[in-house]
Amino acid sequence: MNYIKTALLLAALTMLFVWIGGYFGGQVGAGYAFIFALIMNFGAYWFSDKIVLRMYSAKEVDPQEVPELYNIVRELALSAKLPMPKVYMTQQDSPNAFATGRNPRHAAVCVTQGILNLLNREELKGVIAHELSHIKNRDTLIMTVAATIAGAITMLAYWARWAAILGGIGGKGGRSRDSNIFGYLFMLIVAPIAAMLIQLAISRSREYAADRRGAYIAGTPAGLASALLKLEKGARAYPMQANHATAHIFIVNPLRGQGLAALFSTHPPVKARVERLEKIKI
Repeated sequence: MNYIKTALLLAALTMLFVWIGGYFGGQVGAGYAFIFALIMNFGAYWFSDKIVLRMYSAKEVDPQEVPELYNIVRELALSAKLPMPKVYMTQQDSPNAFATGRNPRHAAVCVTQGILNLLNREELKGVIAHELSHIKNRDTLIMTVAATIAGAITMLAYWARWAAILGGIGGKGGRSRDSNIFGYLFMLIVAPIAAMLIQLAISRSREYAADRRGAYIAGTPAGLASALLKLEKGARAYPMQANHATAHIFIVNPLRGQGLAALFSTHPPVKARVERLEKIKI
């Protein structure tokens, strides 16, 4: 059911992007938008992992440098029937982790120094199992595509704003002008919000699924549940300098938001995730 929901949401995101292209350029604009979406997704497919690892100055590590982490990844990859992913570390005090890569054969797991300082072995196993779940479910690709299209829609809205400022909102008045004003307002306000909400729905859905599968890969939900509670507190104590476009890849949201901002978080509430984990019987 989660896969069907995700596929429908991705289709809705792509259709929204193509519709915006059609609004500006008719059938030709819609065609260009579709081609542009394909090009962006191709770029995201091949290069997103390299970009995000470089963005956080992540360094590939070997078994001699972090033997316990490496052994956990190898053990759980074997349990999940996955190829051994590359292991990366980033020198961030904020405790967090993420997985990236276009498919299980070209995947990487990255952890911060902060997470190694904070968690015990069972909790770290829960986190790594969660990230391997993202790899096995191919969420690393799905969420990258969603973020890419959502970002492009926001970019189109930005262009529409400048088109309205520099070129006016067309027409000599009457219904045509009112229609153009309504269309531009939609581009400026509604389309980016719709894109963001669809992306958030995809991201949250995949987090719940990864939590569940991760519990089975680790053999127990207890480690991950305990880790999530610690990571939530740790992320508040040591905020990460993270890019909004990549916030969705981390196991807990590196961008802390309270009140209304929490409604637009890329992650489900930790409390809700822990409650679901506690109901899992293995």
